[in-house]
Amino acid sequence: MDFIRNLFYGRHKYLFGLILLSFISVICVAFSMTGGDDFAISRREVLLRRIGHELLLQSGDSISRVLPIKKIAENEYQIEFENELTFQPDSLVTTTQRLFTKDPLTSDYVVNVLNCGNSSVAYGYAISKNKKDDIVTCRGRKQPKACYMINIKFKPTGVNATTKGYILAGLPFLAFVGFIFLRSVKRQKSLTSKEYNSLFNLGSVLFDAKNRKLTINENITDLTGTETRLLLIFALSPNETIERSRLQKEIWEDEGVIVGRSLDMFISKLRKKLEDDPNINIVVVRGKGYKLEISI
Repeated sequence: MDFIRNLFYGRHKYLFGLILLSFISVICVAFSMTGGDDFAISRREVLLRRIGHELLLQSGDSISRVLPIKKIAENEYQIEFENELTFQPDSLVTTTQRLFTKDPLTSDYVVNVLNCGNSSVAYGYAISKNKKDDIVTCRGRKQPKACYMINIKFKPTGVNATTKGYILAGLPFLAFVGFIFLRSVKRQKSLTSKEYNSLFNLGSVLFDAKNRKLTINENITDLTGTETRLLLIFALSPNETIERSRLQKEIWEDEGVIVGRSLDMFISKLRKKLEDDPNINIVVVRGKGYKLEISI
């Protein structure tokens, strides 16, 4: 059971690390795209003005203005004109297709030509990356001269502002997860980095912390991960009282749970594995904790 629990807790820590790295990756991708998206959107607005300009020229108007492009939704824009115009649906479809090939963010889009007075749809079509899904009607029918607005709605691509908002909202949680994970790694290193690769002579007992083994009178006894960490704390401070709270904190707190009787259980298991050497024992220091007593 101890092996299974330690295996679970070990995987639990790595899972935290994986979650942390995943969040960082998503954030990096989202915000590395910000600059590129801003430039591409600005370029798209220029293309929209170009569409309006060419429509005016096709209508025989080389003087009046294309009004400022309006962004009416996250992926929807409106082109307005200073004067009335007329247009050929075929020319409008061809013009948008030709110009939007220069827009890296554009794949699918819907175009609606609206009457200025009542916003009714005078003409509309849909273009898809998959040409079989294109919807284009009323070809060859010249539209009468009138006041028109052109709405163009693009299919969302990449990480949008809403997604980035969710990522930003999750940053406090990410910071908390990172803190817990890094603290866990740091504490684990504090138990292992200095002495975990060393051998300890505890009386006639040889404690191999790295390989989790005890050798007593040439008899080898295996230790669990928790038993090894517990004995290592004692081995680093032989004949010194170790507070019960410290043992619980260093052994179990990083794993998110502290069970009062667990410490007593593992102390009992260690005593049993050390009992072949009468000169070494883990004793209770009443009201304080435990001590690894080694008699010379």
